[in-house]
Amino acid sequence: MAASLTQAGGTNPGTQPGSSDSPHSGHGSSTITPGDFSAKTTPEPGRTIGRTLPSSARYCVTCRQPWHTVLGGVAALSIIGPAYRRAIAELILWSGAGLTCSHLAAYRWITEYDRRRVHALADLKHALEDPMARPEFVYTSYINTTPERLWQALTTPEFTKRYWGVTFETDWREGSTMVWHDPDGRIEDPEQVVIESDPYRRLSYRWHTFTPEWAAGNGISEEARAELAAERRSKVTFLLEPYGEAVKLTVVHDDGGSALIEAVSTGWPEILSNLKSLLETDKVLAKP
Repeated sequence: MAASLTQAGGTNPGTQPGSSDSPHSGHGSSTITPGDFSAKTTPEPGRTIGRTLPSSARYCVTCRQPWHTVLGGVAALSIIGPAYRRAIAELILWSGAGLTCSHLAAYRWITEYDRRRVHALADLKHALEDPMARPEFVYTSYINTTPERLWQALTTPEFTKRYWGVTFETDWREGSTMVWHDPDGRIEDPEQVVIESDPYRRLSYRWHTFTPEWAAGNGISEEARAELAAERRSKVTFLLEPYGEAVKLTVVHDDGGSALIEAVSTGWPEILSNLKSLLETDKVLAKP
């Protein structure tokens, strides 16, 4: 979030009285002003960045120098204007203690018009490298049916058993538990719950527990089952949208681990193709 500019009494308050430039000082705070950022230019009279930093964010995490010292060195590269000094102040406020002097030196040569792109690319890099970012499976199908009939096919045992081979025991209310029934038995767990239920539009629920009986019935080794069971419990979401006289169905399976997403990536296409065939022809696909 960018800091706002507010009126201040002086032209350059600098370091606040009673505060220390030592990175090991107490828990004081320092107000950043444009005048702190250059030894070669003067600040805009009566303007200051209207926000204070905790002491932990007042020093470069690389060289451990106070920001007004670091920024004086950056300013020496070239005469910089007040707009750049304000941008630097806002950059410090955005990044806090994670900002380094090398970031500021690079930032000096980025034009005002390209800075938004730089921030967007940084966010993308963070998302791609973030170990917490989770994979997902997305599948879209266009089915010649109605939203009401498709919803019925997703929630009633008579339908799900024909194209999927499983049935659900639940009232399909948000927060309700779900019991899964398949040819290998009954899977019951309090974490198997309905997350969202908006009839004819959106349905989402948590995936089933990976029991030894389920693994044996599906030819899954105990090692693979243990890997799936160790991952975060995933969820599946069905999005129903009218598409002319048909319905656009988007299935998103996410919030789980990579082993689960890899497994469902081969299972969902067959299940959803059977669903489409059943609704359009009253038959499921023949097994190869």
